[in-house]
Amino acid sequence: MLRLFHTADWHLGHNLHGISRHLEHQLFLDWLLLELQNKQADALIVAGDIFDSANPSAAAQTQLYDFLVKARTQQPALNIVLIGGNHDSASRLDAPSSILDALGVTVVGGLVRDDGVINWDRLLVPLSNAAGDSKVWCGAMPFLRNADLRADDQEDEPLIAGVKALYTELFTALQAKATQGEALILTGHCYMVNGCVSELSERKILGGNQHALPVELFPKDIAYVALGHLHLAQKVGANEHIRYSGSPIPLSFDESHYQHQVLQVDIKKDQPVETVAIKIPRSIDLLRIPNSKDFAALSTVLEQLEAMDFNDDLPPEQRPLVELRIKLEKPEPGLRQQVEEVIAKLPVRLLKISTAYSGSNKSLADITIEERLEELQPLDVFQRCYQNKFDQEAPENMNTLFNELLENFRAKQ
Repeated sequence: MLRLFHTADWHLGHNLHGISRHLEHQLFLDWLLLELQNKQADALIVAGDIFDSANPSAAAQTQLYDFLVKARTQQPALNIVLIGGNHDSASRLDAPSSILDALGVTVVGGLVRDDGVINWDRLLVPLSNAAGDSKVWCGAMPFLRNADLRADDQEDEPLIAGVKALYTELFTALQAKATQGEALILTGHCYMVNGCVSELSERKILGGNQHALPVELFPKDIAYVALGHLHLAQKVGANEHIRYSGSPIPLSFDESHYQHQVLQVDIKKDQPVETVAIKIPRSIDLLRIPNSKDFAALSTVLEQLEAMDFNDDLPPEQRPLVELRIKLEKPEPGLRQQVEEVIAKLPVRLLKISTAYSGSNKSLADITIEERLEELQPLDVFQRCYQNKFDQEAPENMNTLFNELLENFRAKQ
């Protein structure tokens, strides 16, 4: 048997409305080290979006490399595989690969071509258990950018066809490496058909949401597929062996209502894989009041806030982060002052005040929520600019071209 831990979407270096998540990430990584050791894991796969941006801070990079050194020091036989995601810079991840290889860590930031031919060997990773009597071959496919695909214009869905062609080549290379009885697994950082997305999960990563990938992408002989990109842990359709692990911490208030996890995957010869969700303890609470996407009057919101039972003994850096969602009939110049007078008495940190104006003749369906620029994805900004200038929605081919331009820009960072 080989025991694999599957996680993804760490987003090291993430900030939420100006608040660093460094402490939460560090507490998660410390917890993960203990779980790897206590559960006697043989391998760890991180399925993309290691960092929150293509140009991560020195602190975020140090956090990653410190973890890798500690993991390999406490478990010298632990196999570690990292793949690049759409938030990562492929070249930045790949840059220290020779050093990390010596440490026993495999990094595949992006596809590399030698004279136009993809170097598949660097994506073929043998995984063994501590006893050396169980071997699994991993096809470490990173996030695929438009430049990686050989789109055939004759196909109805050329981008999907391009992705499928690459996975077919990888699978063929895996089969050539594996001997009889050795299990095969794949990784991916992508959006699958019917995947449940969250606020920060970028669904338009292959030129448009219509290009969500079908489950037929993965051959039936694959024992397990470790996916990243969607922040909510979920299986793909009814397939128990094709899964998103989800992110380890909530990256927005929209992601705070469910339990985050890593997946323990036990791979046994000639048997279906067994998966166990290991719940990650929440180190810092994210509280949305009201506890839904609804808005409420200021008095109601403050009453709910004051009625909550908070831990007064928490250090300031671990106090809950709070978003208040307040419905107003008209602008209230003294709103923040009223809120801060209440907040000052409580062991919480006010992160955001969201306001909505219902108006005397508007229903809740007509409420317009104020949004901050940093909460919008680049495509959202482009679409709004197009709408303002031309008084109509941007056509789909324009959205696709914008996505391609953005991906090319990120690939060069």
